[in-house]
Amino acid sequence: MPFPQVRRRTSCRVKYVLTSLASSFASLGFQVSSQTLEFVPDKDSELLTTVPANAAVFVLRGETGSEPYVGKSLNLRRRLQRLLGAPERQSRKLNLRDRVRQVEWWATGSDFEASLLLYKTLRREFPSTYSDRLRLRFAPLVKLILDNPYPRATVTTRIGGRTSGVEYFGPFLTRVAAEKFANDSLDFFKMRRCTDDLSPDPAFPGCIYSEMKMCLAPCFKGCTDEEYAAEVGRVREYFESGGQSLVREIEKMRDEASTKLDFEGAAALHARLDKVRAATAQLPEIVRRLDELNGLMIQPSAEKDSVALFKIAAGWISDPMRLIVASKSEAASAAADRTKPQSMEARISEALAGIEPLKLHGVLEWMEHLALLKRWYYRTMKVGELFLTDKAGELPMRRVVRGVSRVFKGEQPAGDLSETAGDYWRFRAMEGGVKP
Repeated sequence: MPFPQVRRRTSCRVKYVLTSLASSFASLGFQVSSQTLEFVPDKDSELLTTVPANAAVFVLRGETGSEPYVGKSLNLRRRLQRLLGAPERQSRKLNLRDRVRQVEWWATGSDFEASLLLYKTLRREFPSTYSDRLRLRFAPLVKLILDNPYPRATVTTRIGGRTSGVEYFGPFLTRVAAEKFANDSLDFFKMRRCTDDLSPDPAFPGCIYSEMKMCLAPCFKGCTDEEYAAEVGRVREYFESGGQSLVREIEKMRDEASTKLDFEGAAALHARLDKVRAATAQLPEIVRRLDELNGLMIQPSAEKDSVALFKIAAGWISDPMRLIVASKSEAASAAADRTKPQSMEARISEALAGIEPLKLHGVLEWMEHLALLKRWYYRTMKVGELFLTDKAGELPMRRVVRGVSRVFKGEQPAGDLSETAGDYWRFRAMEGGVKP
């Protein structure tokens, strides 16, 4: 909605007041420096020379009670020149020169940081309409419904209010990708595909899946409850391990068949193993059980000597923590004092430990964080890197250190096979002030 009409101030002289605010969002790891500038239309040149020509998220405020204008830009100065500069004659471009009284902005170092900050700013300024303004597409998930007497799997973009008895796996790029993975995976098992609440009846005729021997058919007591529960356990283990549990199971059966000289059976199992691997190959690294979607994202920072760290916990995104990478003064001071500089691994661990626990505000906000994470991860061209934890909850610290180096230098991510130990030790030497 546009600003309401207000009278232009011309009766008194108003000076620009530049203040640094320490504005902190919920669960902020460190304080984001915001700048606020009072705006007088007659002196717009002073404001336009003060604001930086860098990326930022900004809020334009009018009179008390009026609706603010929120946006993001790669060049804040150029954007404000268009919005607050003298309007061109017969131009249909939006101009808020006579309505804005205050400008507030936050510098950002990457598009991901700007998107997260814009989301939180809109959520704060427009709590009832921010979702319509953002138009986030929720992440598709595979939902395993375990609290049903006869569990089943389905694909959804919504997380229910209750999470007990339900497991979610994702995020996938599209609903089609999630459905294809779920269908291809369930072909290896005999868990039901129907969506009905079953009341087992031996007189029930069954369905096409039971006819094809692709379902244990609990609908007409084709199996015992214990047998069906065991099959559901295999499906659950398959999803949680990314398909590796079934791969190990078939490999063991194939080796046993070979040992018994049953080469035809071993060949059939090997063909089945190829199908399983083809199905699991569809899975991106980010797809896992949501409560295990933990990791660290590294993004460029608005500060030239640092990078921004975003801690990911169960798909929730923390606010950025600044990590200083290149500080010649610290290296020189350490050399002068003959003290051993702190390693990058230790500094990253210390920074992560300093991030406050996320304050959860409901499943809707969880879905919105997953949507932001999914949108960044599946981009063809993206800035920054993401490192996920292993089953033990540990980060691959050597890879993280190399990722920090690449993001700081503006280099493209490299695959694991092309990353060498030499790169790692050269970076460690540079951080210690030793020229490699």
